[in-house]
Amino acid sequence: MAILDRLRSRTQGEAEAEPDGESPEGRETPEVSTGNRGETRRRAEQRRQKAHQYAELKSRVHRKLFDHIDFTKLGQVSEARASQDIASLTRAMLREEEVLFNAEEQQTIVTEIQNEVFGLGPLEPLLRDDSVCDILVNKHDQIYVERGGVLELTPDRFLDDAHLMRIIERILSAVGRRVDESTPMVDARLADGSRVNVIVPPLALDGPCMSIRRFSEDALTAEKLVALGSVSAALVEVLQACVKARLNILISGGTGSGKTTILNMLSAFIPETERIVSIEDSAELQLHQDHVVRLETRPPNIEGKGQVSQRELVINSLRMRPDRIIIGEVRGSEALDMLQAMNTGHDGSLTTIHANTPADAVMRLETMVAMSGFELPPSTTRAQIGSAIDLILQVRRFPDGRRCVTSMREITGFDRDHVESHEIFGMVPDGVLDDGTPRLVLAPTGRSPKILERLRTYGIDLDVSLFEKKELISSEPARGATP
Repeated sequence: MAILDRLRSRTQGEAEAEPDGESPEGRETPEVSTGNRGETRRRAEQRRQKAHQYAELKSRVHRKLFDHIDFTKLGQVSEARASQDIASLTRAMLREEEVLFNAEEQQTIVTEIQNEVFGLGPLEPLLRDDSVCDILVNKHDQIYVERGGVLELTPDRFLDDAHLMRIIERILSAVGRRVDESTPMVDARLADGSRVNVIVPPLALDGPCMSIRRFSEDALTAEKLVALGSVSAALVEVLQACVKARLNILISGGTGSGKTTILNMLSAFIPETERIVSIEDSAELQLHQDHVVRLETRPPNIEGKGQVSQRELVINSLRMRPDRIIIGEVRGSEALDMLQAMNTGHDGSLTTIHANTPADAVMRLETMVAMSGFELPPSTTRAQIGSAIDLILQVRRFPDGRRCVTSMREITGFDRDHVESHEIFGMVPDGVLDDGTPRLVLAPTGRSPKILERLRTYGIDLDVSLFEKKELISSEPARGATP
């Protein structure tokens, strides 16, 4: 095995070791079982030591580089020239180490050193990997990523907490933010638009912790989402008509369920002739229309001043002559101002909310309105919601990583006790999977929605067969687990 491979052997630890001490019949003797467990521990410790040796080697070379490089002059040359010089200097320093490396191993270390100097260290290869959606740094030696909706542990790691803090400070300094014991939590954004959240001791007990939510450069279109099975073609046709007819739509779902993806899909249906004002805590939306004004909240400074909330931006947006108002996520007192805007001529608005079901979404809106400081009777709040919201889309992430729209409900009215709604599309059984569990698909419930009248006033005449309940015995082969 090559030296670098031995040094970089993935440290999985005892928890990930396969159970030892069992023969094929499962009746190994206790003595052999104990011996195997000891051998597993010994090998795990060797892997940890080799990984640490590799990290120490890279750290030594990095420190030597800082002693040899004049960083005041580094910015005076092109990055390509600086990168070439650092590569040459790194190779010279590796020759001074009493460890033999082949050309491939040297290039690997050179690349990692360049990432330390010019980029974000161990995070650089993960940020270049288009299949990675989330990067989760739990502590300096434990980095998880999400691929295809599934979390997995990576072999990448930082040398120690100080190394991780240097990378965090590099990220924050680029956007004029800071983090320390006095301000131990901070949100920021990378140059590529990725959202970053950092929390450090004393709040993070195991050392600095960082979460990076990445966004694809190309938004998932309706056609791609249909191909992925996230939405049905019939639902897309209905939603496109609803957006053009200026219905107010609320997208509900849990964390990472795909709310922003669906919001991006809906926003693509807005005509180019309309003026859009978007309001977000952290800019994530990908709006491709020309006439767009993007607003983002501002946190308080170190003195606790200068904060600009979503509620203030919603109020200000009403003075900007918007045709559409898109709120990335409603999460507080701005809910009241949003509902009032929807009820006073600013129809066609879109937003998302954290909730597990459409009913929970309505209850959360009621709670947020109560946070506004106005003591409105519950019946008045429900009347506001019932009048403002036309449709609720429910989005869910399933255990196998797939994200799907699971329900579309139409708000049909309200009374003193609750907001009335009917499900137009929902998940229904469609055959059986290989494991014997029902296969669920999104299909019409057979109820004709009241929104058809609204659509006709805009000259949109949807085929009523889109809403007819059908017998769904799928001819497709079963795939995977139940969605």
